[in-house]
Amino acid sequence: MFSADAEWTSHARLETAGYTDSDNVSVLTPSLAGSVDNAPRGIRMGGSYLVDIVSAASVDIVSTASKRWREPRHAGTLDLRYKPRTFGVTGSGYASIEPDYRSLGASGSLIQDFASKAHSVSLGYSFGQDVAGRSGTPFSVFSNVIYKHTISPGVTFTVDRATVLSVLFDAAIERGDTSKPYRYVPFFAQQNAVPAGAKVDEVNRVRLPERALEHLPVSRNRFALSARLLHRWDTVTLRLTERLYADSWGLVASTTDVRLPIDLGKKWRAFPHARLHLQNGVTFWERTYTLDAAGGFPSYWAGDRELGPLRIYTLGGGASLMLGKFIVSAQFDAIVTQFLDAIYISRRVGGLGSLAVEAVFE
Repeated sequence: MFSADAEWTSHARLETAGYTDSDNVSVLTPSLAGSVDNAPRGIRMGGSYLVDIVSAASVDIVSTASKRWREPRHAGTLDLRYKPRTFGVTGSGYASIEPDYRSLGASGSLIQDFASKAHSVSLGYSFGQDVAGRSGTPFSVFSNVIYKHTISPGVTFTVDRATVLSVLFDAAIERGDTSKPYRYVPFFAQQNAVPAGAKVDEVNRVRLPERALEHLPVSRNRFALSARLLHRWDTVTLRLTERLYADSWGLVASTTDVRLPIDLGKKWRAFPHARLHLQNGVTFWERTYTLDAAGGFPSYWAGDRELGPLRIYTLGGGASLMLGKFIVSAQFDAIVTQFLDAIYISRRVGGLGSLAVEAVFE
């Protein structure tokens, strides 16, 4: 297919990541990724595979008198890029499989350089289909299908020899019931019946006998505008990303991410990292949902506190060491989440760490 004397480079990466938090959730994620590319011909092919091993006994599980559960998730990706000159195409596919959830998708994009390759424009499209079910129940007996379509135009500017700016817009259409089939929501006789962060026993003392599975709208339109600035000094690189998000559920969010790789000689590199995420809640979010005078339920009710107002602070970093053809890197981030108007929990503290070995062969 390709000549033997072509200038091919191979990359391989083996990584193990772990996450744990104060809500008794832990995740272990070993992964493997690899790629081959030929820069002169503009060809790149790659893929990855990972396993998430999740163990949870969170407050949501405790509140429904359920036991700790454990389950694996298998996920894989394949991607291809062909850009021999100023015009290129990319394509990718992914699959994710859990005992009660399956996700499949594909995407592609067109890329055109101009001004002697100093700038470029791109247009991407992706399609995804998720199937949500219940553990131990065949999809043929119970399942919800969710379809996702996303269009992503973007542009990249080379500002000067040391600075690159990229801007990307995402418009996504999501159709299907994303309500979690395990998430029961308590109801109360009046709003604000318990304060934010009220514990399980306090909630159970005042809630009504009614407890219903989460019920969310079956359509959602998402919009995001992202900008990334890369600037290189002699030994330091700035990677600044800002993402603004809004959707048809009324959720508005801002995510700011800063990474600062610093060269410490020829072999060592440090990379401090900080991230700030702020969001309001969806329009139908309530800390305590109530029934109307006739005992009827509201139009929608959510038990996922990630749909409520919150703040997420991330601070950490890591280091890498080059050993011949190998690069060994380690990273750790501390993550603090403040839930501003939710029951059961008002703050979650977590840690995310990883250890990776990457090899380059020419």
